[in-house]
Amino acid sequence: MPRPILATIHIDALRHNLSQARLRAPDAKLWAVIKANAYGHGIERCFEGLRSADGLAMLDFDEAQRVRALDWRGPILLLEGCFEPRDLELCSRLHLWHTVHCNEQIDWLAAHKTQQPHRVFLKMNSGMNRLGFTPTAFRAAWVRLNALPQVEEISLMTHFSDADGPRGIAHQVAAFEAATADLPGERTLCNSAAILRHASSPLRGEGVSTLSADWVREGIALYGSAPDHPEHTAASWGLQPTMTLSTRVIGVQTLQPGDTVGYGSSFTAEHPMRIGVIACGYADGYPRHAPTGTPVLVNGVSTRVVGRVSMDMITVDLTPLDAATGVGTEVVLWGRAASGAELPVDEVAASAGTIAYELLCAVAPRVPFAVD
Repeated sequence: MPRPILATIHIDALRHNLSQARLRAPDAKLWAVIKANAYGHGIERCFEGLRSADGLAMLDFDEAQRVRALDWRGPILLLEGCFEPRDLELCSRLHLWHTVHCNEQIDWLAAHKTQQPHRVFLKMNSGMNRLGFTPTAFRAAWVRLNALPQVEEISLMTHFSDADGPRGIAHQVAAFEAATADLPGERTLCNSAAILRHASSPLRGEGVSTLSADWVREGIALYGSAPDHPEHTAASWGLQPTMTLSTRVIGVQTLQPGDTVGYGSSFTAEHPMRIGVIACGYADGYPRHAPTGTPVLVNGVSTRVVGRVSMDMITVDLTPLDAATGVGTEVVLWGRAASGAELPVDEVAASAGTIAYELLCAVAPRVPFAVD
């Protein structure tokens, strides 16, 4: 039989998480962000759960082609835009909307020969200091784009650096509003954290009627992770897990006080205990640096990783479980157990000193997937 490890994608959870974004920004159109192969879930596997989105946003042209091959006829937005001049030809052929964040991209558009003008999203660097025009340079970039016959419509966008934390977004919203006050075009400001924490309420004193603007962009929240964990959990935001990484116990060992476990003998038993060996390791995408104490569910019961994660195996504490627990018992690394118990991916990520994005995107190609 195949090695007993499986990543299961929950389509109903994707639909539910989309609906949660709509509840918080009911007047906005919704981009479902599917970059990084739908955050590791697989675009083709997720597609049925994304059909209610108004548009799909991503980074690369391969993903855009895959979405069009699935017969998606709605808007597609390239969040980083074109990477070289010839990319504009593919934008025309696939009817892609694309971000413009630098003067070079405007130069490419000006030299581009096309019979079909482009829909572009002009990006402001309002404080993230990655991509985009600064507020003082933004208007000049808009004027250049607006003069081009190759451009049909200009939308305006920015990206928040601190929507998930105490600094908040007021400083970036103020910069955006001041620089775009009299410019036409649809706006898109909110990412997942801003949708959940800010979109339903205006920022007082900033002259902002609503942050949801014309479009919002749901990324990590779509995949069942709280962008501001641990301040909030996925459940407190009404989100459901969209991926379950599960395996089974393939061996059991009984330890005596003083016995050690795994490479480097990093765990020493202080009392008699049983440990289960499970079929998952860092070659499957589970973080090698996950320490003793990282949560797992065994037969729906919360327990912990013990010892060092190895390439193909992890050892877990069976102490909280019935003595009959043995080979073949279900283990959930994150997601939803058969009993209905849930282990949020955020909790696993926090224990491993990382974020849910990394865990979801890192599931290895050798792990089989299923759709629920």
